[in-house]
Amino acid sequence: MSARDRLAGTGTLLRLALRRDRIMAPAWVFFLAVAVTGTAASFSALYSSAAQRAELAAGMATNSSLRAFYGPVYDSGIGGLTAWRMGSFGAALTGLMALLLVVRHTREEEEAGRLELVGAGAVGRYAPLAAGLITACGASGVLALLITAGMAAYGLTGAVALGLAFGGAGCVFAGVAAVAAQLAGTARAARGIAGAVLGLSFLLRAAGDAAAPGGARWPAWISPLGWSERLRPYADTRWWLVAAFAVACAALVAVAYALVDRRDLGAGLLAVRRGPRTAGRTLAGSYGLAWRLQRGSLVGWTAAMAVSGAAFGGMTNGVADLFRGNPQIARALQDMGGTRALADAFLAAMIGMLGMVTAIQAVQAVLRLRAEETAGRAETVLATAVGRSRWAAGHLLIAFAGPAVLLLAGGAAMGLAYGASIGDPGGQLPRLAGAALVQLPAVWLLAALATLLCGAVPRLATAGWGLVSLTLAIGVYGPVLRLGHWVLDLSAFTHLPKVPSAAVTLTPLVWLTALAAAALAAGLAALRRRDVG
Repeated sequence: MSARDRLAGTGTLLRLALRRDRIMAPAWVFFLAVAVTGTAASFSALYSSAAQRAELAAGMATNSSLRAFYGPVYDSGIGGLTAWRMGSFGAALTGLMALLLVVRHTREEEEAGRLELVGAGAVGRYAPLAAGLITACGASGVLALLITAGMAAYGLTGAVALGLAFGGAGCVFAGVAAVAAQLAGTARAARGIAGAVLGLSFLLRAAGDAAAPGGARWPAWISPLGWSERLRPYADTRWWLVAAFAVACAALVAVAYALVDRRDLGAGLLAVRRGPRTAGRTLAGSYGLAWRLQRGSLVGWTAAMAVSGAAFGGMTNGVADLFRGNPQIARALQDMGGTRALADAFLAAMIGMLGMVTAIQAVQAVLRLRAEETAGRAETVLATAVGRSRWAAGHLLIAFAGPAVLLLAGGAAMGLAYGASIGDPGGQLPRLAGAALVQLPAVWLLAALATLLCGAVPRLATAGWGLVSLTLAIGVYGPVLRLGHWVLDLSAFTHLPKVPSAAVTLTPLVWLTALAAAALAAGLAALRRRDVG
């Protein structure tokens, strides 16, 4: 069979993929583009003079914790600082977007059985993978164009390089996901393999960047995220790294297509471990099933929060010293942290960031309800003696108790790291762990609103991601850009006390918890009344 025959139907599947992703993909691209341009605007507002920007760049060069987190600074202009601040994280998020899109249109379709029906028609064996890759690489390309347009005011050549750094990372991890989709037998395993490669790439990049001058920096060179940094937008750009992205992507795609011919449809090349003959006690009810389905995600989120908390805590003293001489950024940190002490302001701001990120896990756990429903598995469970409320309660327990675990892990790790740097780990651990838990009412409100969408308007359930994106955008850029109070008040996190420095006031916590309870009750009531599916 010719390659043309094997790619037959690619256009039809591509149109189907674009229709399915008409909300998710544009949301990812828009959020990342706004994050980059918003970062540039914030640097312009906070560092109005070249001397201030040069001082910031010099301080970053001597702080190994910040280099590990963000990477080195290659240029002290607005464009160069934006490339430093967003280069690694932005490229990682672009890679995450691409791998999710590829797995969704390949392995997930096979697991659901839809690809077998499609394959029975005039569709070639290579067409589904081609459609997924075109969708992911196309989204990465559109993002690159938007970043280039948004950053062109700070230098067109640098803007092109920054856009290619993001787009190249997205294409490489689309290739990684294509290979993972052939190896794994389930969509979850495929996302796990590709996500592990993404996480390893970030760790390698961090290890290389944290090395002292003259130390081993080679780990960053074997990471695609390291390539995004070392492309050096707005500095002495290394254009040959664009070819490295292209070669890596092409090699991964070639491997993926070679593996397609070596496996059966619906099966992965890696053997799936057989389960026990009989189910354990934990699977005897809806709560055990929900835990089994979501435990891997919860463990991964908890580990990530602990690592992030430790990183934030370890860099606190360095950040406070670095920013103390800049009144604009000191004021922004004080606004975010609610105190005039820069160390406590930074800790409060980072705890708020952990809270907003935790909301992603909470909404993800809630939306698993809808995923089980659309996949037809919920109907099978509800055909037994399990009622709708009990079925939903299993997943909602993860959505509402899980954030407490995540925030406790992040706050405790932050307290240990910060306490170790000032010689007081025993005092800082309970202080910051308790401060992190103050974020719970705002997280619960977002989870409850997602539950209300799932129950009342299930077709718009994915709008829960829009709520989280709006919260993140307001929390990150609102104080820096001096947005009006009516805009800041749209985020539930704005109303929380700025712990650990400010006193804890119960009134906003009680109100947010009450609103969350009301939205949760309304969502469950709507779920009981509507048709399943």
